[in-house]
Amino acid sequence: MPEPDQTLLIPEDTPVTVPVLVPLALPAPYDYLVPKGAQVRPGSFVVAPLGPVKYVAAVWRRPEGESAPEVPRAKLRTLLEVLDDVQPLPPLSIDFAEWVADYTLTPLGMVLRMMMSASAAFQPPAPRYGVRLAGPPPERMTPARTRVLEAAENGLTWVKSLLAEAAGVSPGVIDGLVDAGTLIAEPVPDVTAQVLDPVRLRATLSDEQSTAAELLLDNTHDGFTVSLLDGVTGSGKTEVYFEAIAQALTDGKQTLVMIPEIALTAAFLARCEERFGARPAEWHSGLTKSARGRTWRAVAEGKAQLVVGARSALFLPFPNLGLIVVDEEHDQAYKQEDRVSYQARDMAVVRGHLGQCPVILSSATPSIESLVNVSHGRYQHIPMRARYRSAGLPDLTAIDMRKNAPVRGSWLSPVLTEAMAKTLARGEQALLFLNRRGYAPLTLCRKCGYRFECPNCSAWMVEHRFRHRLECHHCGKFAPLPDECPSCGVEDSLVACGPGVERIAEEVEALFPEARRAILSSDLTPRISDLRETLREIEDREVDIVIGTQLVAKGHHFPGLALVGVVDADLGLAQGDPRAAERTFQLLSQVTGRAGREAIAGRGLLQTYMPEHPVIQALVAGDRDAFYAREIEARREAGMPPFGRLASILISGSDRAAAESYARSIARTAPPADKIEVLGPAEAPLSVVRGRYRFRILIKAPREADIQAYLRVWMADIPKARGSIRLSIDIDPYNFL
Repeated sequence: MPEPDQTLLIPEDTPVTVPVLVPLALPAPYDYLVPKGAQVRPGSFVVAPLGPVKYVAAVWRRPEGESAPEVPRAKLRTLLEVLDDVQPLPPLSIDFAEWVADYTLTPLGMVLRMMMSASAAFQPPAPRYGVRLAGPPPERMTPARTRVLEAAENGLTWVKSLLAEAAGVSPGVIDGLVDAGTLIAEPVPDVTAQVLDPVRLRATLSDEQSTAAELLLDNTHDGFTVSLLDGVTGSGKTEVYFEAIAQALTDGKQTLVMIPEIALTAAFLARCEERFGARPAEWHSGLTKSARGRTWRAVAEGKAQLVVGARSALFLPFPNLGLIVVDEEHDQAYKQEDRVSYQARDMAVVRGHLGQCPVILSSATPSIESLVNVSHGRYQHIPMRARYRSAGLPDLTAIDMRKNAPVRGSWLSPVLTEAMAKTLARGEQALLFLNRRGYAPLTLCRKCGYRFECPNCSAWMVEHRFRHRLECHHCGKFAPLPDECPSCGVEDSLVACGPGVERIAEEVEALFPEARRAILSSDLTPRISDLRETLREIEDREVDIVIGTQLVAKGHHFPGLALVGVVDADLGLAQGDPRAAERTFQLLSQVTGRAGREAIAGRGLLQTYMPEHPVIQALVAGDRDAFYAREIEARREAGMPPFGRLASILISGSDRAAAESYARSIARTAPPADKIEVLGPAEAPLSVVRGRYRFRILIKAPREADIQAYLRVWMADIPKARGSIRLSIDIDPYNFL
């Protein structure tokens, strides 16, 4: 239902003040005078002066029953401009911003800043240019250029970035063809918000998929509901929730689909385009500023029917949102820890509740929070236990590395390498998974024992041999890989300790020199176009062996993949993290689930020194329910989330003694409470990051406790931070380093 018009028409001779929220770390709006004759309402975007700087800000609303403060007019500043060509924030966006700020204990202005993260949306739209095939092929042809010409042979005018994506090339290839006269540049209309056809190409659903789709549709008719679509990898969950999207489109509603990884957007957008006949709007950090601005405007104007995006898409100004889908809802990428700390899955449920629209959570390995909500009747459970087209789940086996050790200097056991050889001999693909970037996590001198440590962080420098440098994965500091030890000066004394994906790739090259290899790692494929091109090559079977980090675990469909080898299945279990077992189970289930998704039988081999560990045992036995039951009971007994509540206070500073002293002074002011425990302060496990010393205080409370109210009372009495000291609060923390 449209919101009532709240526009204020300001008479020429009547001074009126309105609260205006500036997108800075400010807890509340400031009052400004409205220019004479201007029209504003809560949500209107304006240009407001603050000090010597002009900011695009938003008119806010006063709390119910509160009147404008009596401030002398001479002390008030006047708004410089009202942006009439930008749609105001919908009232629900204002509700949502206030809820998020209140829950996360974040300044309201910082939440508004997230909602205004497309700066180009507040400027007049710039004309766009595309490219079209118009001239002969260039004299020098390459495989990349050939793919571009094949994609452009339909004679249509393409947006350069989309043509590059369709052809799997970088934008530079397109520029080269323009320079050669093969492609010409010409203006193109804005196609950000295309009309989707909900009945265009409905997939043939299996009986289980049809039942699941009917349950989803039944559950999404009556306002706010939350459905957990719990299907094994390859069960066709996407086609099932496409039915709910089609219904929302038929009802004239907007839909948001959140996905955890930018690399997944290309394949997902292609599936949407095939199903609904047009490309959805896209939202993530990989877009250009102008593209983000166009998407923001299309959403605000109600023209974007379907938006596919990362977690921040939840804060777009939807005026008519009718469905939210959170794909891979268990994924840790939905937790944001910078500036505004929030869990996007949980905030999606809040947004659905505020707007009375249904929410679908989809996963093959649901979060424990979601499963507990199902058991308490808060969420509807829709299970899917069979793979689509009768494909079987992969057969998982643990390789006991104590009995099947690799040869000296190697990291792959004979059992795994033999299985890889047989897989390649059948013309099938193999994947090796190791969630560790670079060549080796530690480099030391065998002569004097010197270890390369980051000068800014309490972490080792990771060797990246392919790029000939050492790099810190926490602050980004890097240095060339030296030929001699900087401590004792001995040449050729440096040795790499432990494996990363680059080292595994080196071993694979020695074992299978004829095999075509690809490495999927964020540091080796930093550009999204390169990553998508690598994924295309894997899907088209132009690669025999894939070596990858957690990038390979997130929803990819590789038809020819038969074998998944996990190089170090114990890696995630060595963390002092209450979610370590859950995360490891989910990650290994997801990555092994890439195998055997079509006609090929799938197999997974887990290299482990702890085959008796409950996580490894549950994976091998395929007993997911037993693992979850055991983990849920352990959380219940320990009073950990979702049966209890946690909050973290992180204190950091450039001086260790000052940071520790301030952390202790904060802890001393903690209000007494019978059921709330305050633990710490203690030095964080990662004690120094970017030259800042870190101390952590952990607050543990029962589920029914109002932990935010407790923290508000506490924070009101703490001493003021001085110098370089900073304090941040994380409600429901996921990271304990």
